[in-house]
Amino acid sequence: MNHNNGPMLTDFLPTTKKECELRGWTQLDVILFSGDAYVDHPAFGAAVIGRIIEAAGYKVAIVPQPDWHGDYRDFKKLGRPRLFFAVSPGNMDSMVNRYTANRRMRHDDAYSPDSRHDMRPDYPSIVYTKILKQLFPDVPVVLGGIEASLRRFTHYDYWQDKLLKPILCLSGADFLLYGMGEKNTVALCNELAAGKPINEIGDIPQTSFIRREEDIPGGIKDDDIVLHSYEECLRNKKAHAENFRHIEEECNRMHGQRMMQKVGNVYVVQNPMYPPLTSEELDASFDLPYTRLPHPKYKGKTIPAYEMIKFSINMHRGCFGGCAFCTISAHQGKFVVCRSKESILKEAKKIISMPDFKGYISDLGGPSANMYGMHGRNLKACEHCKRPSCINPEVCPNLMTDHSKLLDIYHAVDALPGVKKSFIGSGVRYDLILHKSKDEKSNEAAMQYARELITKHVSGRLKVAPENTSDRVLKFMRKPSFKLFYEFKRLFDKINKEAGLHQQIIPYFISSHPACHEEDMAELAVITKGLDFHLEQVQDFTPTPMTVSTTAFYTGYDPYTLEPVYCAKTPREKLAQRMFFFWYKPEERQAIEHELRKIGRPDLIKKLYDGQPHHGRARYDSKAVGSSPEQPKTAKSARSPRPSRPARPDRSEQPPKSQKHKSFNPNFYPKRGRR
Repeated sequence: MNHNNGPMLTDFLPTTKKECELRGWTQLDVILFSGDAYVDHPAFGAAVIGRIIEAAGYKVAIVPQPDWHGDYRDFKKLGRPRLFFAVSPGNMDSMVNRYTANRRMRHDDAYSPDSRHDMRPDYPSIVYTKILKQLFPDVPVVLGGIEASLRRFTHYDYWQDKLLKPILCLSGADFLLYGMGEKNTVALCNELAAGKPINEIGDIPQTSFIRREEDIPGGIKDDDIVLHSYEECLRNKKAHAENFRHIEEECNRMHGQRMMQKVGNVYVVQNPMYPPLTSEELDASFDLPYTRLPHPKYKGKTIPAYEMIKFSINMHRGCFGGCAFCTISAHQGKFVVCRSKESILKEAKKIISMPDFKGYISDLGGPSANMYGMHGRNLKACEHCKRPSCINPEVCPNLMTDHSKLLDIYHAVDALPGVKKSFIGSGVRYDLILHKSKDEKSNEAAMQYARELITKHVSGRLKVAPENTSDRVLKFMRKPSFKLFYEFKRLFDKINKEAGLHQQIIPYFISSHPACHEEDMAELAVITKGLDFHLEQVQDFTPTPMTVSTTAFYTGYDPYTLEPVYCAKTPREKLAQRMFFFWYKPEERQAIEHELRKIGRPDLIKKLYDGQPHHGRARYDSKAVGSSPEQPKTAKSARSPRPSRPARPDRSEQPPKSQKHKSFNPNFYPKRGRR
């Protein structure tokens, strides 16, 4: 790379035939089609996979955001690859990227130049594959990325409002690489390069493929998990709910079992995940020769997703939070793998050398801000564990929650010449900070972390995600009790006061989540009013494939207990919950008062509006603000966290005495000799 005048065109992976010729390449081994613009940076999946393939000695090119209309020239321009076409929708599921929770098309796309919203189709994994199969029917097409990972089995699609077949069946692709693709991608390249036909490859971990029963490698074994078929899931929603429990458990095991699901007269077979990467392997992925820039073809254009992360550093992979609405474990797994201090500092120095760097690291984080360096004390116990969360409903006693290694990284980065300040933009798990370990050193490090986070790494507003205020809803979400938010806010206020700071704490909340009723949202409004919050970081629950919450939303059942779960589904039900976020807006007051009377909670009207009658207007500042420590109501509210009248219990959602249930699928219970 020419550091004086910036990178040369050949420093990027090629995107055109001319760029291939500049490298002296006449035929490519792999051609990767991506729904995102090509940004050569380790935060962008297509760039990572492309660089991984290149590092393995193969010739690879990227075709970013091909035009799927007309004569398909973008799909033809690089010709036929020697090994396979790779298809990725981009860093996000395409439907989440393109549509809101109300199924309205978004006006912009952060992963496209100048935010253009028309640069990718719905379901590019399917659209791109069908075009490639039409043009090159004999060339293997391999799916990867978040969209394929989340749709690898029968799944509920919120935007079509129906249960869909696995994406291999929908697209006609030959093979699927799920999860983070470093190892399985290279393994597939090696097998195909050795001359093995793709329909005979069945032993690579972290892959999925279609076979007739007689062609399943080794046949259906005693220790295979055979899920309810797609057809059975269509007939019986409980079957789909029960399937998900086992899918999630296998995602969170260090040594999983092979799974399969019948669809028509074939089976979708999924091999278990690789064990977590080592730190050295993860470092190798981040240390590849990225230019850390958008491709020169985008000169003069802005790619918002890149602008957001260009000065940030991702320090680890995986998340052991296990939130019910989150897809991270389905794609990355729950085991946290950390980059070495040396690799992180190496990347920080690259950022410092960028010409437009002004001294501020925007984020030292990861899937969660403060899980770096945390792991099980006894790794043998972790090898047999299939809990989806290491911190819910309680922090696992085997989990080492020491923040010392994370603090060491902060200190090392901040000490680099050229760094004025580093911020923490990733979500902070305050339950990890507040956890009382038996190891007093860990407790002291947690308090030191809280102090340094609040005084040195916050830009005036610290964002955290309690998500709800009802402990019943939070339990289903796999989030900590709201009591911990009060405890953390007291700590936040105390540290701010001692340091002479006036920072705000900004909470994120979700409405219309499974198990959440209008009454829960009404109480949330009263509680957050008592804390002097005018909420801004709010959203409606969006059902995305392969989560506990989405499974409950579609089926109406908790996948782990098969007990009924209430879900707000209609636009009217969802709006009735969402409006409570904005109780302080005059235009919402009449509807809120009407709804509170309708659900039998007129007592909350006085709590929200201080007993003032409604005359068509209200004197509230409609500007959304966070809570600051100097506001006097906070302490009083903290002593009285809930309204005087408790929420009416919904007996259908009370946790059963036993979490175990008798499955009606005998394949879910191990026979002798199973792991």
